[in-house]
Amino acid sequence: MPFDLWLTFVAASVALLLIPGPTVLLVLSYALSKGRTVAVASAAGVAFGDFVAMTASLLGLGALVLASATAFTVLKWAGAVYLIWLGVRLIRSAPAKGLYPTGEISARGVFGHTAAVTALNPKSIAFFIAFVPQFIRTDADLLPQFAILITTFVGLAAMNALAYALMADRLRRVIARPSVLTWITRAGGSALIGMGLMTAALRRTS
Repeated sequence: MPFDLWLTFVAASVALLLIPGPTVLLVLSYALSKGRTVAVASAAGVAFGDFVAMTASLLGLGALVLASATAFTVLKWAGAVYLIWLGVRLIRSAPAKGLYPTGEISARGVFGHTAAVTALNPKSIAFFIAFVPQFIRTDADLLPQFAILITTFVGLAAMNALAYALMADRLRRVIARPSVLTWITRAGGSALIGMGLMTAALRRTS
């Protein structure tokens, strides 16, 4: 892959990743609630979810989702229900002190939640199949190009999620007021529910 083409892909990916979505919102909510103890887990979950979604797209699942109304609907509702469930859970788990009890959620749980939200987003798969081919040269071997693009995007996504988590942890330390943290946690849960409803309202583009 030409270096200038790779740099263009990096620039485009960074611009897209900086736009907050359901995954970033979930990362921020967990970081505000538990601090930097879940930062690495949330970043790893985002990376794994993007890896699954991007790989599936390049292997043809994205084409199937775009072509099949049934496949799109199944994935859409799975993602919507999961987002709403997470939102409700986040709201209910914000106690008066504004922090999760120690055993409420583990780093493994944070990893699983962020990975699932990232991978189950039908817009992500549709986006990858529309976005990535612009940076692929058809006159060269596809597998090495896929490997480079997937590794690059997943790495950037992990760094982006980690940066958001550390930023939220710093904000958490500055705020320090339990009542404010509780409000932010519940607001994050409400926003996740809203995004779940928006996902449910998505329509397949022809």
